[in-house]
Amino acid sequence: MSRDSREHGPSDEPSPPPLSDQPRSTPADVSRRLTAADVMVTIPKTLGYESDVGAVRRELYDDHVHMVLVVDDQQRLLTTITSSDLPSAVPNSMRAIEVGRLDGRTTRPSTPITDITARLGRSGERRLAVTDDHGRLLGLLCLKRSRTGYCSDDGVAARARESRATTSAS
Repeated sequence: MSRDSREHGPSDEPSPPPLSDQPRSTPADVSRRLTAADVMVTIPKTLGYESDVGAVRRELYDDHVHMVLVVDDQQRLLTTITSSDLPSAVPNSMRAIEVGRLDGRTTRPSTPITDITARLGRSGERRLAVTDDHGRLLGLLCLKRSRTGYCSDDGVAARARESRATTSAS
């Protein structure tokens, strides 16, 4: 007879296994199950296909923006542009879709986040666009500067509110 049944009376229910015998989810287990779709920012800033390089440079002026996403009317990703794609010789009047690239800068929503984190670690980059099988933009993965996690929709919205408050106060 267990100590519990002596103190509380017999029970027909089996006792749960001791805590030490129960499976535990470690942070590594949890991150192994997470995918790009689970951690991507779902409200990334985008520019339309008619945008010029000047508009891209204005976006990149914000120190939180590391990659500009250029999409068409159906939200298909046409190009991604980082500051390294824009040497000073590129005129502001050039169409944005003429610079940047997709190769190496996109992933699928089902890609495990552990694979993505390793990929970003190898490349030194911190951003990947998430697209579906038809090239439609679904979101953006934003590895934090500390490399300890990913930006969230809530965090992006909070920074936008802070930015608006700072701008309106000045």
